[in-house]
Amino acid sequence: MKQRSAVRWTIIGLIAVATIINYIDRNALAVMWPAISAEIGATKEDYALLVTVFMLFYAAGQFAFGRLFDIIGVRLGFAVSIIGWSISIALHAISHSVMSFAVFRAMLGVSEAGAWPGAVKANAEWFPAKERAFAQGIFNAGASIGAIVSAPLIALLFLWIGWKGTFVLIGALGLVWVLPWLFVYRAGPDRHPWVSAAERALILDAPVGEAAVAAAARPAYVPNLRQIMSHRQSWGIVLSRFFLDPIWWLFVSWLPIYLAETFDFDIKQIGLFAWVPFVGAMLGSLSGGWLSGRLIAAGWSVHRARKWTITLGGVVMAPALVAAVFAADPMVAVLTIAAVLFGFQVAIGNIQTLPGDVFHGGSVGSLAGIGGMAAVAGTLITTWLVPVMTRESYAPIFILVAALVPLSLLAIWLVAGRIEKLDGPASRRSP
Repeated sequence: MKQRSAVRWTIIGLIAVATIINYIDRNALAVMWPAISAEIGATKEDYALLVTVFMLFYAAGQFAFGRLFDIIGVRLGFAVSIIGWSISIALHAISHSVMSFAVFRAMLGVSEAGAWPGAVKANAEWFPAKERAFAQGIFNAGASIGAIVSAPLIALLFLWIGWKGTFVLIGALGLVWVLPWLFVYRAGPDRHPWVSAAERALILDAPVGEAAVAAAARPAYVPNLRQIMSHRQSWGIVLSRFFLDPIWWLFVSWLPIYLAETFDFDIKQIGLFAWVPFVGAMLGSLSGGWLSGRLIAAGWSVHRARKWTITLGGVVMAPALVAAVFAADPMVAVLTIAAVLFGFQVAIGNIQTLPGDVFHGGSVGSLAGIGGMAAVAGTLITTWLVPVMTRESYAPIFILVAALVPLSLLAIWLVAGRIEKLDGPASRRSP
């Protein structure tokens, strides 16, 4: 028997590496901000402005790249995205004011946004439903690993070559990544020369017998943007991202600042502690993907497996956020936040697979991009609130985002309806 190839795992592995680079680049400013702000005379409000600029352009990039990936494909889409963000982060080295940082954060936001709709589209194209959440978990684990290594790596590089040299060096990482990506990703799974017949059959998950004849006679449903948003499933996905993603971004954008203000940490101490919560995130990424795949393999429907795994993540997340309010020791604080991010990744990895569960490939990137825009919209609200709500402590903002967890679950259970492949405008069944 011919051995089955495993090109799909190489593809998702490369995407995970790109995500590690993405988070190293993204987190560099937060880790080095205490030193940079002192040098350029910036304030906490200036940092919130830079986060806002990044997120606004990140939202625009989610939508633009969602459509772009559906038009030009995963191979070229990822190359454009990572070349763009690598150049953008390197240009941070010539910044000398809040305004110049804002320009380069805008460029970074647009280009980095391509990673997420691109990963969701690649996942939908290269993995059957029973493997899709675990593949998404590997990709999300890349984000967590990037957050784990970024704090100590950036701190070490800063102590070695300063903040300007650090921006240049990390910018080179993405440009190096493009070479193996273009070599490995030669085509989609239907035409890739390295994909065996056995792997291709698994990926395409083709029906057999009379079902195959019926499927061949029925053209794939590839709706336009208006038609995509005519389905309740799309609205459930978009609303769940709007409510849930601010929790992740709160800690990605503000954890180093939180440690500095709450525990009087310097950059070296931030490097020692800020990676710990993202170990929990990495474990949650892999666990959530494994669990829903295991449930599907055990006979659960995609609908049931996805929703109950998302709910489990919420059950872990909300109490941990409340517990973080009472953390008075830095180690207790980061371990509690690790539990928050564990639950978040269990949930979000499955939410991010839903566009591929309900639509065919030609619309997956677009819905993923719209969901990303909604995530940014929710995140911007919390970003604006952080400077106001954290003047005395971070307890108010932790309580606020804890209240967002049940709202996200309501969007999944009550708004989204049944999670299944939609074959036309009439496919709007209730759960």
